[in-house]
Amino acid sequence: MVRMNTPEASLGFKAPPFSIEFGGSMYSLSSVAGPSGTLVMFICNHCPYVKQIVRQLSKDVKLMQERGIGVVAVMPNDVSSYPEDSPEKMADFAQEYGFSFPYIYDADQRIAASYGAVCTPDFFGFDRNLELQYRGQFIDLASGTHDLLDAMLEIAGGRKVSRKQKPSIGCSIKWK
Repeated sequence: MVRMNTPEASLGFKAPPFSIEFGGSMYSLSSVAGPSGTLVMFICNHCPYVKQIVRQLSKDVKLMQERGIGVVAVMPNDVSSYPEDSPEKMADFAQEYGFSFPYIYDADQRIAASYGAVCTPDFFGFDRNLELQYRGQFIDLASGTHDLLDAMLEIAGGRKVSRKQKPSIGCSIKWK
């Protein structure tokens, strides 16, 4: 496991469109986008950084969705090297943690590359115009503040993110 930090965000970056078939359904940026904003996150099953937050993440996402935030989780890892991230195990993971959002497999890693994702977890919070407003950590362990939730609720309210954005820390994406 290689520990990575997300780079400084380029606020205003337009969300790259994507379209992918997974589990018999089609998913695209436009199909997952919410009327108040959109969260695109890169996660996986095996990373201890994801495992540490996934229960609270599932709860926080439900609060975001109540405010009109669309959410999608993308699993970008090479499953031939990390079989615990396989699509079958992704379905089990999503069910175990009560995901209320699609959890899709980026088999060719194009989505992760187009977003510039570097680790799991890596969070991209977009406003209703699909312009990046937040790329940072899920929670500040020192203060206990829910940075991602707070940022996405500000975005849902049409406001700019007021808190200084701190990088997310996670496991490096397992590129092919």
